[in-house]
Amino acid sequence: MKILIADDHELFLKGLELILSDFNPNAELVKAKDYNEVFDAIEKNKDFNLILTDLAMPGAQWLDALQEIHKKLPDIPIIILSAVFDREIVQKTIELGAAGYIAKTSSNAVIISAVNLVLSGGVYIPVELLKDAPQTEFDMLKQIEKMPLNQDVRENVKILSPRQIDVLKLIAKGQSNKQIAYELGLTEGTIKLHVTAILKLLNVYNRTGAVAAANQLGLLNKND
Repeated sequence: MKILIADDHELFLKGLELILSDFNPNAELVKAKDYNEVFDAIEKNKDFNLILTDLAMPGAQWLDALQEIHKKLPDIPIIILSAVFDREIVQKTIELGAAGYIAKTSSNAVIISAVNLVLSGGVYIPVELLKDAPQTEFDMLKQIEKMPLNQDVRENVKILSPRQIDVLKLIAKGQSNKQIAYELGLTEGTIKLHVTAILKLLNVYNRTGAVAAANQLGLLNKND
């Protein structure tokens, strides 16, 4: 796994390096201290699995920078790590292709959980930013956050929608979010939200866990 991490504060960059090394000791971490170094890294490497970047850094305006990163690597998930905690800015980053937004004050456990979710094809937004948010995608994320969880996952399964069952079956076939979106006639962003809900309701951290749980619960044969 290759991860690009970018921040203009050396101390935070070092801390993030340690967190990700604990998350995956075998991960190759490429570091950048400004947007110019980010663009250089992207030109040299096209095989990143994930990009974690600060928002306000030297070298470019963040709006232009995110557009450029997403344009060059449209299939690579981007997570924003920022001290800026503004709902409108978060929404704009999601519109520009980011798959997650993490506050720099978050604990190591939250950062790792968010990385797991995004790498599995979901979307991570801090709960605090979902309150009273009027945007359509944020509405769906709020619904996901409010989903009642039971210790017995079989009870949670009852909340899965028929569309989420469809998404789960295609995940089991090894299809990417983009392929699932094409097959179901939905946007990739909507698929990411369904994946987020599926992982939460099945109480798993990745797609492999979701497929294993679905097999155990007989979900993959449902409505066949």
